[in-house]
Amino acid sequence: MSAAPSPKEPARSTASPVAPGTSAPDRALLRKVALSSLLGTVIEYYDFLLYGTMAALVLGPLFFPESDPTVGMIAAFGTLAAGYVARPVGGVVFGHFGDRLGRKKMLVLTMVLMGAASFLIGLLPTYDSIGIAAPVLLVLFRVVQGIAIGGEWGGATLMVVEHADARRRGLWNGVMQMGSPIGFLMSTLAVTATTLLPREQFLSWGWRVPFLFSALLLAIGLYVRISVSESPLFRQAVDAQHQQSSDRPRLPLMEVLRRPRALVLACAVGIGPFALTGLISIFMLTYATGIGYATTDVMNGLIATSFLGLVAIPLFSALSDRLGRRGVVLGGAVGVVVSAFPMFALVDSGSPGLLIAGMLLGQLVQSAMYAPLGPLLSEMFGTEIRYTGASMGYQLAALVGSGFTPLIAGGLLSGPEGMRSAPLSLLAIVCGLVTVLAIWRIAETRGKDLSSPPLADAPSTSVREKGVDA
Repeated sequence: MSAAPSPKEPARSTASPVAPGTSAPDRALLRKVALSSLLGTVIEYYDFLLYGTMAALVLGPLFFPESDPTVGMIAAFGTLAAGYVARPVGGVVFGHFGDRLGRKKMLVLTMVLMGAASFLIGLLPTYDSIGIAAPVLLVLFRVVQGIAIGGEWGGATLMVVEHADARRRGLWNGVMQMGSPIGFLMSTLAVTATTLLPREQFLSWGWRVPFLFSALLLAIGLYVRISVSESPLFRQAVDAQHQQSSDRPRLPLMEVLRRPRALVLACAVGIGPFALTGLISIFMLTYATGIGYATTDVMNGLIATSFLGLVAIPLFSALSDRLGRRGVVLGGAVGVVVSAFPMFALVDSGSPGLLIAGMLLGQLVQSAMYAPLGPLLSEMFGTEIRYTGASMGYQLAALVGSGFTPLIAGGLLSGPEGMRSAPLSLLAIVCGLVTVLAIWRIAETRGKDLSSPPLADAPSTSVREKGVDA
C-alpha cells in the first residue's frame, strides 16, 4: 500500500497523458487521432481481407491456372511470403523508421502502400492477357499489402496511446481496434454486392470494383491522417536527446533483442488470442463445411462474430483501464481453457444456430484476450524502441498464432467420427495456457509513465513490482 504524500510534496498522479508536467490532451485533437487510426485500420484490414476472399472466389482461375506448374509454384510462394513473412517484416521495417523518424510519417506511408497495392490489383491484367507477369505482379502487390499491414498496427496503436490520458489509454485504443471487424464487414459486403452480378460480368470486371474502391478510402484516410500531429512522446524524446547531446538508438531492433525478455513475453501473451482467431475465423470454414454445414452458415457465423467484436473489443479495452491489462487478458485466457470443449461441442451439433453460438462464445473470450494488447504492449517498451518492440511482439504472435494454428489444426483432424474436434479443443487450451503463463510473468502496466524506462524491460510481477497504485 502506498504511503500518503506529505503536505509539502504533491501526490503523483497516474493521469498524466504523456509525462509528468505535461498538459492534458486536447480532446478535439485526441478524437482526430483516434479517428485517423480507426480509418487507417479499417482501410488496411478491408484491403488485406478483401484479397483473401477474392482469392477463394476468382483470383485463382484468373491468375493461377492449373495448366502452368511454374505459376503454381509462384502461387505457393506468394501465399507463404504474404501470410507468414511479410507482416513481421513490415513490423520490423516500419518499427525501425517509426522509432527513428516518427510515427506519423510511417503511418502515412503504410496507408499509401496498402491503398496503392489494392488499387493496382484492381487494374491488373489477368494471366490470359500478359501471361506469367500477371501472377508475379499479383504476388508482389500481396507482399506489399502484408508489409503495410505489418507496420500499420504498431503505428496506429502508438499514436493513440501516446496522445491519450494515461487513465483512458485502453478506451481510446479500443476505438482504433474496432477497425479490424469494420474492415472485415466492409470487405464482406463489397464481395457480396459484386457476386450479385451475372457470373460472366463478375469474372470480367465485377471483381475489380472492390479493389478500385480502395482509392476512395485512401483519399479519405489520408485527408484525416495528414492533419494529425506527431506523437508528443516521440517529440519529447527527440527534444530531450538534443538537449543532452545524446544519441538515440541507431538500431532499435538491436536494443529490443539485447534484452529479449519483454519481446518474448509480448509475443507469448498474444498466442492465445491469435490462435483462437486462426481457429474461428480462418480454419472454421474448412472444418464446419467438412462436417456438413453449408458455406453460408459459416459466413453468417463470421459476420455475427464481427458484430460482436465491434462491441466486445472496445468494452474489454476500456475495462482494462479500470481492472488492469493483466486482469482482463487473464480472464479471457482462463475463459478459453474453460470453454474450448463446450465451444466445439456447439459447433459439432449440426445446428446452424448452435454453430453461430459456438463461434460467438469463442469470439467473446478472444476479444477479452485481444482487446488490451494495444496498450499492454505499448506500455512494455520505452519510447525510443516502442514502435519496434510492440510491432515485433504483435506480429510474431500473429505469425505463430494465426499463421501456424490452422496448419496444425488440419493435421489434427484424424480422430474417429464424433471425436475430431477434441484435438482442436486441446490446441485452443494449450494456446490459452501460454497466454496465462505469459501474462502471469508481466507486471501490471496500467497507468505507467510512458516517458520511461528508456529501453525494453518487463519485470516479473509481484506485489512489490506492480508499478501502479493499488
